[in-house]
Amino acid sequence: MAGASTSMRLRLPIACIALEVILIILFGVAVEYDHDVSGEAGHKTNTTHHDYENEFYYRYPSFQDVHVMIFIGFGFLMTFLQRYGFSSVGFNFLIAAFSLQLATLVQGFLHTIMTGGKIHVGVESMINADFCTGSVLISFGAVLGKTSPVQMLTMAVFEVILFSVNEFILLSLLNAKDAGGSMTIHTFGAYFGLMVTRVLYRPNLDKSNKKNSSVYHSDIFAMIGTLYLWMFWPSFNSAITLHGDIQHRTALNTYYSLAACTLSTYAFSALLNHEGKLDMVHIQNAALAGGVALGTAAEMMITPFGSMIVGFLAGAISVLGYRFITPFLESKLKIQDTCGVHNLHGMPGILGAIVGAITSLAATKEHYGNGLTAVFPKITSDFPASAQAGMQAISLVVTLGIALIGGIIVGFILKLPIYGAPSDSQCFEDGVYWEVYLPNAYYIGMLHRSERSEA
Repeated sequence: MAGASTSMRLRLPIACIALEVILIILFGVAVEYDHDVSGEAGHKTNTTHHDYENEFYYRYPSFQDVHVMIFIGFGFLMTFLQRYGFSSVGFNFLIAAFSLQLATLVQGFLHTIMTGGKIHVGVESMINADFCTGSVLISFGAVLGKTSPVQMLTMAVFEVILFSVNEFILLSLLNAKDAGGSMTIHTFGAYFGLMVTRVLYRPNLDKSNKKNSSVYHSDIFAMIGTLYLWMFWPSFNSAITLHGDIQHRTALNTYYSLAACTLSTYAFSALLNHEGKLDMVHIQNAALAGGVALGTAAEMMITPFGSMIVGFLAGAISVLGYRFITPFLESKLKIQDTCGVHNLHGMPGILGAIVGAITSLAATKEHYGNGLTAVFPKITSDFPASAQAGMQAISLVVTLGIALIGGIIVGFILKLPIYGAPSDSQCFEDGVYWEVYLPNAYYIGMLHRSERSEA
């Protein structure tokens, strides 16, 4: 699968420059400021009151929280690999910076199908672009350590397009509710990535097994990513909801789901260890599953009680996945899931979609009052709550279909021997693509062992 050379001397500059030039041209031709950003809007009145009606003041704090999750949260969460820290943070940075630009164009283009005109950008489009980027980074977690940066950029091109199409189908055509992205972000990203890594299966990956693990300090760095993600997840789920009680409720429900999920994670991690010890992998990942699982229903009247039940179940499912399902996927289905995205994003995402369908089925005027149409604009006497629940269920099926089929196709594209992918013995190794300054004796010794293993 790997090419004859892993050198990025020409591959990476050509890819980055070509992609960025294309993006710049497309932005110049098709993109303009949204109403809240244009000078025309700001000078219609000189009153302070008008300025504070600008979406920036309401959305930017949430955007900044989401942005931190994308670049620090996801980046550092993947630094658990003992010799892949530069790549985890560095390639996360590269992929995210590219994906958010492309997502702005693709999402904006699909939106213009409904509205016409040019692509308008503002703080809300920035949040949506970050959401798309988050899905790409979830898929990145499945192939972490086994792909070249050019492969990852190529994957991002196709995934951004497929993500945007799926999101458009769900939110604009099926009118599904998915504020926190249980389906559009987490389920899609996880199963797309799992199919890519299945096609890129490496039968001799055991040559790099010793590097496909953590050490004490790398787990501490990964825990930094966990804590950033955990703290800001209420902002993530509520970032694009309507202002007022809906946004307030979304953040609150997520807050309690995460808390319950954390206790569940600690409980099951200790329970499944024969000596009753905690596994840092579980704590780093499964404690976040509550935010994933509540993404669809967070803005609904699920109540703090219901949110905590969902969070508790998500934590348990995620830990059980790491303990039993990940080994099964690798040994029986040949799916080498580096970060365990199936456990953190895949299964909790499906749980979230199911919870969203059930919660929407129970939506009534008595529960929501005048806010029913704000949460479910389509629910009327002609379109009852049961129909909304049906759309939620169909949306999950559509998401899985596009993710699975798209992931397989993109996997075969990435399998072409032109990307400078690492050999089986070079996986999970920063030194393949980065200048690494380590104590000479240590690094040379490790490099020689890799070369002997490859030979």
